[in-house]
Amino acid sequence: MTQRKRPSSTQSSSQRRHTGNLVAQDEDDDVAFTQPSTSQVQRGLEKLTPAQVDQKTAEVVQYFLVKDQKKMPVRRADLVKHVVKDYRNIYPEILKRAARTFDQVFGLKLVEIDPKNKMYILVNNLETPDKASPIRSPSNPKMGLLLAILSVIFMKGGVVRENLIWNTLKKLRVDPGEKHEEFGDVRKMVTDEFVRQRYLEYVRIPHTEPIEHEFRWGQRADAEVSKAKILEFMGELHEQDPKTWTQQYREAHSLPNSSQASTSSSSSSQR
Repeated sequence: MTQRKRPSSTQSSSQRRHTGNLVAQDEDDDVAFTQPSTSQVQRGLEKLTPAQVDQKTAEVVQYFLVKDQKKMPVRRADLVKHVVKDYRNIYPEILKRAARTFDQVFGLKLVEIDPKNKMYILVNNLETPDKASPIRSPSNPKMGLLLAILSVIFMKGGVVRENLIWNTLKKLRVDPGEKHEEFGDVRKMVTDEFVRQRYLEYVRIPHTEPIEHEFRWGQRADAEVSKAKILEFMGELHEQDPKTWTQQYREAHSLPNSSQASTSSSSSSQR
């Protein structure tokens, strides 16, 4: 019996090493990818039919839409490896056409939220001043809970210890220590799902015993959620002029729109 267990243990260790190698390989994939020049893209297009380029663009659009259903960011490395593949020499043109399709057909904007790691998301491009704000009318209960968390973080200066978030949720009758009928495992949803979707950052605080963490806004939240709208909502909630929160008001109104900045960054990287 003992002899049978040893190979299993060795295999498990080997599998862990293999998994680690795969992760490292995925990280290296994007480093190995070099953005084609304009002349390289032009030469690549000359070797392909319009139908081939349209088909590959449609595959990229579909890939983004599937990822967007779970609000998962798309890494350029994954996009090139799993979808673009042999068409990588015209990648900028495919991404440009996909962005145009999202804008004209779906009313979505393709936004680069992480220029360093080349990560993209889709955000709603149809929001107008007279449209119902997602702050007041969240699309689903989960989004409503997320907006409550983001509001606390913003109003507390951008960084809060996790205990404050858990206590806030308890006041909303959502106990992170209990399985919730609507949300399931609340703690996992907040610290795992919202973090993977880049709505939140969940960071360990150094030199704390027992270990403590803090929350910040994630890159997707910066691109999708209006701090001015949050402040306006808080003012109505407390019957208070938003300008009385001087620091938050200055932050909400002095910074350029994150999604616009990200889009211009994305556009410049495509050229």
